[in-house]
Amino acid sequence: MNKDLTTGNPSRILWRFCLPLFGSVIFQQLYNIADSFVAGKFIGEEALAAVGNSYEVTLIFIAFAFGCNIGCSVIVSQMFGAKRMKDLKTAVYTTMIATGVLCGLLMLVGLVFCTGLLYLINTPANIIADSALYLRIYICGLPFVFYYNVSTGIFSALGDSKTPFIFLTISSISNIVMDIVFVTALSSVFTRGVDGVAWATFICQGVSCLFALYFVLKRLKTIETEGKIPCFSWNLLRRIGIVAVPSTLQQSFVSVGNIIIQSIINSFGSGVMAGYSASVKLNNLVITSLITIGNGLSNYTAQNVGARKYERVREGFRAGLKMVWILCIPLTAAYLLVPKALMHVFLDEPTAMAMRSGVAFLRLLSPFYFMVGAKLISDGILRGEGRMVSFMVATFTDLVLRVVLAKLLSLQFGWFGIWLAWPIGWFAATLCSVGFCRKSFRQQRAQIDREGGQT
Repeated sequence: MNKDLTTGNPSRILWRFCLPLFGSVIFQQLYNIADSFVAGKFIGEEALAAVGNSYEVTLIFIAFAFGCNIGCSVIVSQMFGAKRMKDLKTAVYTTMIATGVLCGLLMLVGLVFCTGLLYLINTPANIIADSALYLRIYICGLPFVFYYNVSTGIFSALGDSKTPFIFLTISSISNIVMDIVFVTALSSVFTRGVDGVAWATFICQGVSCLFALYFVLKRLKTIETEGKIPCFSWNLLRRIGIVAVPSTLQQSFVSVGNIIIQSIINSFGSGVMAGYSASVKLNNLVITSLITIGNGLSNYTAQNVGARKYERVREGFRAGLKMVWILCIPLTAAYLLVPKALMHVFLDEPTAMAMRSGVAFLRLLSPFYFMVGAKLISDGILRGEGRMVSFMVATFTDLVLRVVLAKLLSLQFGWFGIWLAWPIGWFAATLCSVGFCRKSFRQQRAQIDREGGQT
């Protein structure tokens, strides 16, 4: 059901809109965690390291899918808030066409340079074959990843966060079951183990993508418009690109930065790699949850900007900040108090180094989730308003500091020095993002005052 986010109590609306998004990210992370869980539990520590190592490369492709999602979602939200339904449909069709072209190019590049990328990040010889096998199968499923992300972005732009949640719940549970079946009952077919994990994910992504596409096109038919709807618009593509390209670059450079950091981690051996692979999954559960709430705030902001209701944007910021801080309390407590138990979710019989490095990562980073939550809420506002330069400056501040400090501090403190780079980067980026957001609010207030004076 489509939902207008420009009316009603902002706090109540955001809670109702974002709770299904939060549920979706939990299942999305279960989707991602399933591969590592099954690899670590049913195959072995080297398989877990291979999947975790490949994961850093897959994030580059996910960055492009995320850019398509955000670009389409923000523009469609603004059209929906402004009640320009004809342009809304054209924006959707334009995104679908552009996404297909982009996805095809990325698949070609990925399949050609797959092994080269793995060597570039210093992948150890004992896991290079499994990493490459997993990555190639993942790349073949990129169309499912892209079109699923675009479909969920459209649903969110229309104020519907429940439908994607239902799709993802079913798909995630199916993925976990199929992962286990493929590496146990069908071990004679998938002899390397990680190929079973990869194909299970491929199938579940495909099914969820097809269902999402069917229902999003069906939803568009319920929106009444007059006259013929153009299937493509260069002007709308430009507007989508203004949001999508910076978002993609941001995520891509973050992914490249993570690959550089992964290469530094790889130099400390498979024990530290396995510990990082497990702990970073748990860390990503929190960060992705906060990002998802920020994305929901982007849709809320875009609809209200389209409707020129700027005061509601400030109210949404305060409500979003409360939401992420409430979310951070139990997660931070869990990572501080029971990190070893959480690590055992991925590692059945971990080496001492894997457990030590993973626990240290969780305990160091978790107290800073409240701070990074404020940054990601501010990012959501900036994206929804289309202030992409400010958004990118804050993100690159975090990225550059983390990459540079990871290298420098690792020389002094070993693998623990790499972990220290995270909170330092987060702190600097939070100052930037919150500062840009406050500046935006002042400009909105001045515009409201000008418009009031003119009337």
